[in-house]
Amino acid sequence: MTGAPDPADMTLDELRVHLAPAIADGAIFDGWGDTALADAAAQAGVDVDVARLAFKDDGAFGMVKAWIASTDAAMAQALPPEKLATMKIRERIRSLVQFRLDAAAGREEALRRALAIMAMPQNAPAALKLGWNSADVMWRLAGDTATDWNHYSKRAILGSLYAATLAVFANDESEDKAETRAFLDRRIEGVMKFETFKRKWLHSEAEHFSPVRFLGRLRYPAR
Repeated sequence: MTGAPDPADMTLDELRVHLAPAIADGAIFDGWGDTALADAAAQAGVDVDVARLAFKDDGAFGMVKAWIASTDAAMAQALPPEKLATMKIRERIRSLVQFRLDAAAGREEALRRALAIMAMPQNAPAALKLGWNSADVMWRLAGDTATDWNHYSKRAILGSLYAATLAVFANDESEDKAETRAFLDRRIEGVMKFETFKRKWLHSEAEHFSPVRFLGRLRYPAR
């Protein structure tokens, strides 16, 4: 049986992801900075200078980004498409989002600090891209194969849903995060209703709407 990979054999990008969960644990108390990084390196048996080198270009934001990447990877391993295929689509999305929330459980302070870092003006564009990428990973695991504009609308909607749910989760002090679970259920229900409406609308338009006739009326209006 093969053991865990040796950090000494990892690339710097792999090392970032490997250290990220432990850095998140340290960020609960020390923030996303050098103290959390040094502690994580010590726990992993990694030379601290090598760990610093892995994050030298993007500092705290890079640590948060690596944490997100580690969550994406863990989610993909725990919930592969073949496992999700037996569920209805809303259960697939709920399971994927809930996995991410569970991964952050106990690290709410680190999450709040991470959200503050991501909201900084200089980080906001990259943070939006990270949210989009995570939504894309979730939809692909859920079996989505759309290549038209639905591909983009689904990811934008799920990214918004996940971001809103994270904000609730970070400050939820209810037992077993009951408020977050209820919020997530409501948001997913809203998305499902929208998807049903969208399909009906597109189907109706396909049957009754003629682009050629419409354009002809624009050019030659009825008198």
